Amino acid sequence: MMRAITVKQTGGPEVLELGEVQDPAVGPGELLVQTAAVGVNFIEAYQRTGLYKMTLPFTPGAEAAGTVLAVGEGVSGFEVGDLVATAEARASYAERFIVAADAAVKVPGGIDAETAAALPLQGLTAHYLATSASHPQKGDTVLVHAGAGGVGLLLTQILTARGVRVLTTVSTGEKRELSLGAGAEVAMDYEGFAERARELTGGEGVAVVYDGVGKDTFDESLKSLRVRGEMVLFGGASGPVPPFELQRLNAGGSLSITRPSLGHFLRNSEERAWRYGDLFDAIAAGDLDIRIGARFPLEDAADAHRALEGRKTTGKVVLTV
Repeated sequence: MMRAITVKQTGGPEVLELGEVQDPAVGPGELLVQTAAVGVNFIEAYQRTGLYKMTLPFTPGAEAAGTVLAVGEGVSGFEVGDLVATAEARASYAERFIVAADAAVKVPGGIDAETAAALPLQGLTAHYLATSASHPQKGDTVLVHAGAGGVGLLLTQILTARGVRVLTTVSTGEKRELSLGAGAEVAMDYEGFAERARELTGGEGVAVVYDGVGKDTFDESLKSLRVRGEMVLFGGASGPVPPFELQRLNAGGSLSITRPSLGHFLRNSEERAWRYGDLFDAIAAGDLDIRIGARFPLEDAADAHRALEGRKTTGKVVLTV
């Protein structure tokens, strides 16, 4: 038996209950991992509330790092004792979890388990946003919303390392300092950000807007784009964007818009290896700082969700096991 968080009914953070459950069994092509740390993400809150339907009862969690305890039949490249990380585990709010070997990666020496657990989801998201879902060139100016959030901080660092000028939006003075520390040239208030972005680009507008906020920022994001600018709508923290008239893209200057998600940018093991490899190399070189904003023990998962949903944290929230 092992300790795990179980959701028996949908609801608020209080439905995240710690209890004893059966140990998971490793199958062909899988790894059994002793959990060291777990990344906490909004998708688990959506599952917990019932916004995303799950079969009850269930243990949340997909992002984690830990030590391999057992290697399933047909698996190569992993050994018992390896430190691994993943954004694609099953039920990682637990002392042990199962992950397909193809969806896990060995963590290089020098990177600790908490950092490894905090990296995958937001790091891989930032990587595909910067390299694949959009195409900013060296010298371009882009706008990153929620610049002090987990994705925002990493995306800013990745873009600036590539010679891209980054503007961000933030909601507090503390978050402004964090965003500037990550490399943003200007961290501005949300109010009037489109006009401010145009001022900072000599009236031209930005090449790309990275918008994970959604409904509240969408219209102004479109207005901030230059001719042939790209809108990357990768989330909806303020709610989904209502239907809109596509002719607005033409009127705005032959704009383009995409609504990507991470799974479509992890199509095979080669793509995973490339993205993880870039991220690990950047950490080792000191070019990428993984900010852990809050740590909670596994039994306090409810408090972790309260902090996340209350926007009381910056960077990553992790559970320690």
